[in-house]
Amino acid sequence: MSDQIIITGIRASGKHGALEQEKLVAQEFIVDVTLKLDLSEPAMTDDLTKTVNYEEVAVIIHRIITNTSFNLIETLAAKIADAIMELSPLTEELKVTVHKPTAPISVPFGDVAVTIKRQR
Repeated sequence: MSDQIIITGIRASGKHGALEQEKLVAQEFIVDVTLKLDLSEPAMTDDLTKTVNYEEVAVIIHRIITNTSFNLIETLAAKIADAIMELSPLTEELKVTVHKPTAPISVPFGDVAVTIKRQR
């Protein structure tokens, strides 16, 4: 499937990380998501019910970041992917990237990110 809905830069503060300090003080997380699905029908009909409501996707991502706590961003990415797949039965495949730009790393770095893919 070559049709995609892409949402980038969803930002939220959360308490995810293996260190005790990361459980106490929220950090910024940034999520990018790519959903693959057939967009030919919604493009022809202009009908929101025939596609994925990206507002709902963004709200779910934000809610998971802010209302949960995981040791690993791998787990955070998987929970986001699972929630989106459940929300959107039209999605055939998706990719979720979770960025943790303020990860506790002792040397200069630009970003830490985990990307996972899921498909039906």
